[in-house]
Amino acid sequence: MAESRPGAGRIGIVTVLYGSHDVVEGFFASLALQRGVDFKLYVIDNSPTPTTLDLCHELAACHGVDAEFVFNDANVGVARGNNQGIELALRDGCAGVLLANNDTEFAEGTLQLLVDEWRRGAMAVTPKLLYYGPERLIWFAGGRIDAWTLRTPHLGMREVDRGQYDTPGDIGYAPTCFLLLDAGVFARVGRMDEAYFVYYDDTDFIWRMQRAGLRVRYAPQAVVLHKVSTSTGGGESPFTAYYSNRNRVYFIRKNFRGLRRVVALTYVLATRLPAATRLPAAAARRLWSGVRDGLRMPEGANRL
Repeated sequence: MAESRPGAGRIGIVTVLYGSHDVVEGFFASLALQRGVDFKLYVIDNSPTPTTLDLCHELAACHGVDAEFVFNDANVGVARGNNQGIELALRDGCAGVLLANNDTEFAEGTLQLLVDEWRRGAMAVTPKLLYYGPERLIWFAGGRIDAWTLRTPHLGMREVDRGQYDTPGDIGYAPTCFLLLDAGVFARVGRMDEAYFVYYDDTDFIWRMQRAGLRVRYAPQAVVLHKVSTSTGGGESPFTAYYSNRNRVYFIRKNFRGLRRVVALTYVLATRLPAATRLPAAAARRLWSGVRDGLRMPEGANRL
């Protein structure tokens, strides 16, 4: 773990827009509640029109949020969008970068709790993530990367949060939907691999962090509500079926060698048939297209 950094500076918050019009008001209202943390927001818009970006301009002015806006005029993918925001934050000298989905909401003090953990020396900090709603169902309370199956199981998923996962500690995986990273991580690990476009780009980044000897700190005192899959149509959409399967195969071919690679690819291919039978026909077809394209992608592409 890095040394304590009590005088750490500004945080750059990076969020990527796509299909976000119905969720950004809650996101900006949450940011407006945060006190004691010096931050700047970087809004990267992958939408086909600037309608949501215009709304974000209005919300930033209304809530007094210091923000910079980039309109890509195309869906260049969440990985590239995050990289654009990261570059802007590093350009401005931000000491930490928070990758944050705009389909999240969080209470007053949440950023302060994450920053406090970071200032104690953590190179990456994740909160506890709950499904959005009054039920307090856990979406993420820690996790790991299973390097033989390339599964990333979330601890506590769909359990009612009763404080059973409130012990902080280092963990083996965290999604980048709300992840605070020390700026020094990027010098050691690089940026997000843009070949993924969406899905598994975060798994790849965390995997590379682990290879560099960096761990993620789980800070359960910070709680974030997540409106899961707002911009991708949910787990049964053709979009999700394609990219989640393409990228899982690509990750294995890019990062694994030897017996681990054989076992992981065999597991994924063997489990696609039962997975496809549970999907609507259009999504099942895209699942197989994703597997095919994942096998065809140059395995050295964007090896960061």
